[in-house]
Amino acid sequence: MTKKSEYTGKQIQVLEGLEGVRRRPAMYIGGTGKDGLHHLVYEAVDNSVDEALMGYCKKIEVTLGKDGSATINDDGRGVPVDAHPTLKVPAVEVALTKLHAGGKFDKKSYKISGGLHGVGISVVNALSRKMIVEIKRDGRIYRQEYSRGKPLTKLKVSGKVSASESGTKITFWPDPEIFSTVEFDYKVLETRFREITFLNPGLKIILIDEKKGKKEVFFSSGGLIEFVKQINKSKEVLHREPIYFKKEAEDIILDVAIQYNQGYRENIFGFVNTINTVEGGTHVSGLKTALTRVINDYARKKGLLKNNGKKSESLSGEDVREGLTAILSLKMPEPQFEGQTKTKLGNSEIKGFVDSIVSRALSEFFEENPAVAKKVAQKALESAKARLAAKKAKDLVRRKNAFSLSGLPGKLADCSKKRAEDTELYIVEGESAGGSAKMARSKEIQAILPLKGKILNVEKSNPVKSLSSEEIVNIITVIGTGVGEHFDIKKLRYKKVIIMTDADVDGEHIKTLLLTFFFRYMPELIENGNVYVALPPLYRIRKGQKDYYTYSNEELKKLSEKIGSGSASVTRFKGLGEMSPQQLWETTMNPKTRKIKKIFIEDAVEADSTFSMLMGSDVQGRKEFIAENAKEAILDI
Repeated sequence: MTKKSEYTGKQIQVLEGLEGVRRRPAMYIGGTGKDGLHHLVYEAVDNSVDEALMGYCKKIEVTLGKDGSATINDDGRGVPVDAHPTLKVPAVEVALTKLHAGGKFDKKSYKISGGLHGVGISVVNALSRKMIVEIKRDGRIYRQEYSRGKPLTKLKVSGKVSASESGTKITFWPDPEIFSTVEFDYKVLETRFREITFLNPGLKIILIDEKKGKKEVFFSSGGLIEFVKQINKSKEVLHREPIYFKKEAEDIILDVAIQYNQGYRENIFGFVNTINTVEGGTHVSGLKTALTRVINDYARKKGLLKNNGKKSESLSGEDVREGLTAILSLKMPEPQFEGQTKTKLGNSEIKGFVDSIVSRALSEFFEENPAVAKKVAQKALESAKARLAAKKAKDLVRRKNAFSLSGLPGKLADCSKKRAEDTELYIVEGESAGGSAKMARSKEIQAILPLKGKILNVEKSNPVKSLSSEEIVNIITVIGTGVGEHFDIKKLRYKKVIIMTDADVDGEHIKTLLLTFFFRYMPELIENGNVYVALPPLYRIRKGQKDYYTYSNEELKKLSEKIGSGSASVTRFKGLGEMSPQQLWETTMNPKTRKIKKIFIEDAVEADSTFSMLMGSDVQGRKEFIAENAKEAILDI
């Protein structure tokens, strides 16, 4: 019999100060990888944005230092430096060392704020190996240093400024003990700051990367109208100017911009106090309800919907949102977010509030702009017809039983294990590579689905055509989850869906076509972390009896310098079919030695824009993108 472990008062731990944050960082910033790292910057910038929301801040400067630091410098009021009445230490020290401490709980200091939990900047402090805060206030500069949440120095006056100058400057170095990477990504921050300036017209954000020598200024005078146009720049729009309205009531400000395009996708982006609520919430639900009601009312009024006596035809929410790009920005006193990372709004009263305002404003717009109203209604009616056809196509796909052999495509080489948790599906370009992969694989856990060259470009095809394509139907059937309203992650047949294509131009195109399909028809699969891209080697270097494999030109150069290229022979793999099954297994399919890349959606706005530009009709935008990113591409020469 095992001895019972002691469980007394001694085992109850009390974590002092910010130690709890360091023990469980994911509770506060969502993770300790790249996302969590950038969340630190967002938390610091959000404090400056809150000052802008109150009308005190016009400029925020973010500098990524050569030493791995991030500096956020604003011209707001400056964090208070006077002694806290209860704790008897400077107020700034309280804000930086205590959870749930800050000016956001006092409704007078910040009526509208993104950082409502009072944990943001103290969490940044806790997860930084070093932090320096400098405050300009009352004609002085105050300075204090911290490390891992604890003050290293007392708050001291370090200089003088004019009485009119004020602001807060935070410099922090992320703690490598906490984060798997401490390298900031300029592109990630660039996307977020562009969003913030669209949402706060008149606010200027300057992003500087000292390592790369890059500097960019983000500023928008057009606000949401400019934002919607930016998202739709690669699309053919239904009406040139977005539908825009702004209403204020009960201390809540609602900003909405809507523009329809000729495409088949809906894109609704919701923001609350400039926080991107990627999971939506009650504000987005209110917008959807209002759109459906107003467009149905207009279509009935104009006799566009048939009336069968007892019950007239109706357009569904899906119909009225086809081709829609909408941005909803809500600024309100006390939002209730689900979780510290603030991805979903929970305030129940907001749904009715948004519904009421959007219904009234959109109805007025339709009355005053009959040409636009007619185009929107006709688009919805066409969508309804296409929806019925697409539903038949989806039902056809769904009826194929994903778990019976009769329902699976003949070209699939399935694995023997049936538990999704243990298995992988390789989607492979071409019969030749498919044959090599079938011989190379582990038959127990790896299934192979070869494709006949390039699949349909779903970005340019309507759902009926896409869901009638044999290759696409095969992919949907093999994966097992279904698509659209039938999607069910519980029916996923493989834990990993791995795209494996040749390392050439055609291979990259096929990879992009497949990723476009997953993003448009099975985004939940990407969000759930099930989609991967295989990274086959570009080169084999044989020296003596030993083989080395490299995955880029840089790796080849470094390895050649290391082992000496005198008697070495270099082979450039242009296709998977050129590898022997043993080589393919060792380099690309063996779970212990291969390299695979997990696909995730970093920013929904940016992802939608990029897929539209790469796979849509915007030739000029595509040329500019290729010119800008050519240096990062692998050229097939």
